[in-house]
Amino acid sequence: MTLGDNVPIRDGELVAAVDMGSNSFHMVVARVEHGEPRVIDRLRDTVRMAAGLRSDGTLDAEHRARALNCLARFGQRLAGLPSLHVRAVATNTVRRLASPQAFLTAAETALGHPVEVVSGREEGRLIFLGVAHDLPASREPRLVIDVGGGSTEFIIGRGVAPLHTESVQVGCIASTLRFFAGGKLNRKRWQKARGEIGLLLQQFEEDYREAGWQEAFGSSGTAKAIGSVVQAMKLSDDGITQSSLASLRDALLDQGQIGSLKLPGLADDRAPVIAGGVVIFEAAFQALGIERMRVCESSMREGLLWDMLGRAGGSDPRTASIDALATRYGVDRAQARRVESTALVLFDQIASQWKLDAEAREWLSWTARVHEIGLAIAHSQHHRHGAYILRNADLAGFSRQEQQLLAAIVELHRRKPDKALISALPQRYRLIARQITALLRLAVLFRRARRAESLPALRLAATRQRLRLALPAAWLEQHPLTEADLEQERSPMSDLGFTLALSAI
Repeated sequence: MTLGDNVPIRDGELVAAVDMGSNSFHMVVARVEHGEPRVIDRLRDTVRMAAGLRSDGTLDAEHRARALNCLARFGQRLAGLPSLHVRAVATNTVRRLASPQAFLTAAETALGHPVEVVSGREEGRLIFLGVAHDLPASREPRLVIDVGGGSTEFIIGRGVAPLHTESVQVGCIASTLRFFAGGKLNRKRWQKARGEIGLLLQQFEEDYREAGWQEAFGSSGTAKAIGSVVQAMKLSDDGITQSSLASLRDALLDQGQIGSLKLPGLADDRAPVIAGGVVIFEAAFQALGIERMRVCESSMREGLLWDMLGRAGGSDPRTASIDALATRYGVDRAQARRVESTALVLFDQIASQWKLDAEAREWLSWTARVHEIGLAIAHSQHHRHGAYILRNADLAGFSRQEQQLLAAIVELHRRKPDKALISALPQRYRLIARQITALLRLAVLFRRARRAESLPALRLAATRQRLRLALPAAWLEQHPLTEADLEQERSPMSDLGFTLALSAI
């Protein structure tokens, strides 16, 4: 099994992105032209998964069925596209599921492609990437706010790079259900909602005000819906303003009931959740001092397309994340390079036998570069400390499942491997986790001395369940500790599912 075909995406080929939001599911299909995605098809379905999320972290049967039926329809459109050309991402509601894997397994079966779960900050990065490519080029910082069904992302960035990203657990569905229970709208409830949301924004409002921005943009369905209403009601002729939000709020309160809302420019499927969206934007305008916000047509799904093309073209943000993490935790770079180079020598000898591609090689490099980050906490159990960091850090470019994979390999690279760590991974990652771990363990073993010394010619061969390592007899005689380590490594390798055979040449 490989992680990807690692084939460049060429002009004329199709790519697709699926955004499994808490309110709506979106899919865009694009043709690559001159290295850029040109959208040729869009599909959208109002699933409202956030409304089906129970307090115990389970998803009710109705919304689960809606989600899977939608993904099955999307899957029809995606039939025939290679996995490298499709990115499917789930956001806040799936993040909050108590046991997401059961849902993800069914979702991937329905869609026919893997589904990644991204953190709030990674969601923000992808949103900004999509918005930035849709706007005229500028060197000035911009603020982007994306109010989704279950969470809201706030991003300040320059060019196509985010500088500050925050994700807050308020969304148009969750806020409508919480603050306007029973569909009743009144001023007392509205003030309570705006006050509580404002308190959540206090944690970063000062930093954002100090960072500053030249323009503010709203992306995704909530911003578009509000923009359509304020324009249709002639409350603003240039985006969303503080006064237009106040007038829209008063219009909502005058009607009193969500179930009977009728406003110019308001689509029927947006009426049930518009109140939550308006109160979030009103609180954000007040907290951050926003005077005017323009609506942008692009969002995370377009960001996914650009990110996909970047990965295929050799510009992968995950590499920068790994290097930044190594710097932050003071990794011994010289030792990491020694381990990485040794691991790659071994990889290149057995890649064809194990059918490993260039992306798998990247995973081996990444894990080698950060396999010792846990030393920043303590030497004892540092593999576990490192795994904890990798599971919980905000790593741009990585999905939660990918961070699980990184963490598992780092935790398994020393001592007795815990098979449960591999079993907990998505099925598609289990074999690659065992293979990369095996190579990393051998590389760490050969570089145990932690000094720049030449190694003999390492000869590694592999079958599906067997590794055969051959070393010069004279070198083994001069390095009895390494030979003893290799002998002791047979048992851990067996736990990983491989037989390690050692021979002298």
